[in-house]
Amino acid sequence: MIDSVGWGTLGELALRHLYLAGVPLVVGLLISLPLGWLARHVRWLGPPLVAGTGLMYTIPSLALFILLPLVLGTRILDDANVLVAMTIYTVALLTRTVADGFASVPSHVSQAATAMGYGELRRVVAVDLPLAVPVVAAGLRVAAVSNVSIVSIAALVGVSQLGSLFTDGFNRNAMGPIVVGVGACVALALLLDAAIALLARAVTPWLRRGVPA
Repeated sequence: MIDSVGWGTLGELALRHLYLAGVPLVVGLLISLPLGWLARHVRWLGPPLVAGTGLMYTIPSLALFILLPLVLGTRILDDANVLVAMTIYTVALLTRTVADGFASVPSHVSQAATAMGYGELRRVVAVDLPLAVPVVAAGLRVAAVSNVSIVSIAALVGVSQLGSLFTDGFNRNAMGPIVVGVGACVALALLLDAAIALLARAVTPWLRRGVPA
C-alpha cells in the first residue's frame, strides 16, 4: 500500500510533520515553564492563568490556521501559521501540567535547598524542576500526541505534511494514501512519545535506582 505513495514522498511528509509538531512542543514547553511556576507560586494569579491558557485549547484548529495569517501578516501557506498555532495548543496543555509538577515537589525538599543557601532561581532549576520532570513529561507526552494529530488538519489549508495523504486519498477516492497517512501519524506519535519517555528517564536517574525523591 505504501507503493501508492512512495517511500521518498512519505519520508519527506513525515519529516515536515515532525518539524511542524515537534518545534512547537519545545517552544511551548519553554513558555509553559515560567507560566506554570507563576501559577503555582503566585496564589492570586494561578486560577486565572491556568484557566486562561486552558481555554486556548478550545479554539478550533482550522479556524486558527485561517485567522493567524491575518494576525501575523503571513501567507496562508506559511509554516509560521502552523508553528504558532501548535505552540498555542502546547502552552494550553502544559501550563497546568507544569504547575502540577512544581506542586508535586515535597515542600521539605525545597525548604532544605533554601536552608543550604540556594537562591530562588538556582533552587527552581537545580532542585524543583528535576523533581517535577515525571509529571511534566507525562503532560508533554500527551501534548506530543495531540500535536501530531492536530497538525494533520493543516492539510485542509494546503500546508504539506502527512495530512496531505488524507486529502489526496479523499480527492482521488483512494483508500491507500489515507491508510498510509493514518499509519504514519500513529507511528510518528509513538516515536515522539517514546523519545520523551526515554529523555525523562535519562534525566531522572534516581528513579531508576529506586531512590525516593
